Amino acid sequence: MHWTPDPSAPSVGRVVITKTRSPIRTNVGLKVVMAVTGIILVLFLIAHMLGNLKIFTGAEAFNHYAHWLRDLGTPLLAPGWYLWLQRTVLVVAVLAHIGAATVLALRARAARPVPYAHRKKIHVNYAARTMRWGGVIILLFVIYHILDLTTGTLNPVGDSTRPHSNVVADFAPDRWYVTLFYTLAVVTLGFHLRHGAFSAFRSLGQQTPRGERRARTAALVFAVALTAGYLVVPFAVLTGLVA
Repeated sequence: MHWTPDPSAPSVGRVVITKTRSPIRTNVGLKVVMAVTGIILVLFLIAHMLGNLKIFTGAEAFNHYAHWLRDLGTPLLAPGWYLWLQRTVLVVAVLAHIGAATVLALRARAARPVPYAHRKKIHVNYAARTMRWGGVIILLFVIYHILDLTTGTLNPVGDSTRPHSNVVADFAPDRWYVTLFYTLAVVTLGFHLRHGAFSAFRSLGQQTPRGERRARTAALVFAVALTAGYLVVPFAVLTGLVA
């Protein structure tokens, strides 16, 4: 295109300059971010749950496992560095997951000037509230969990060399409120995972009636299994099965 002072020359009309959006900021890109970060967090939850279940093998075995985690990566990494590297990755994944979900939710609301029908609106609002408030509860629990069993600040024992004793003291019968909060957070996490897993299956193409039924069942089984795996430890301590 070139400019000419000739008034008889045809006009090119209004020139509109558009700014190309980064692929990662598009809806598709944000969904990819949510999927990748979600996979990272789910894999951590599964590994963490399996590690927690080692408490049923006895204090010595559980303490050995906890110390092994601190020494993981040596001599390439200094003792304890692997855990802090893992925590850093998890924090970044959580923030990216929340950020992508928030942007997508705001865009969906802005693009939907007409409300859903009453029945559909109830379902959508229920899912949104579950994910929103679930995220807040889980975030508060993670902060408490770090101060309790990572730094030992809020733990009755707070001795990093005695992980088994820390867990037993944490869920002792006289600290039933800790078990209650833990249960609330884990059940909330289960609802969050059920909804997230079902959405992931739908994104992978399970949108036929039969596919959706399978996706719902798979998401429910996964969420229940993970929830039970996390809750069995505090209740085992609370009932005296683990001491």
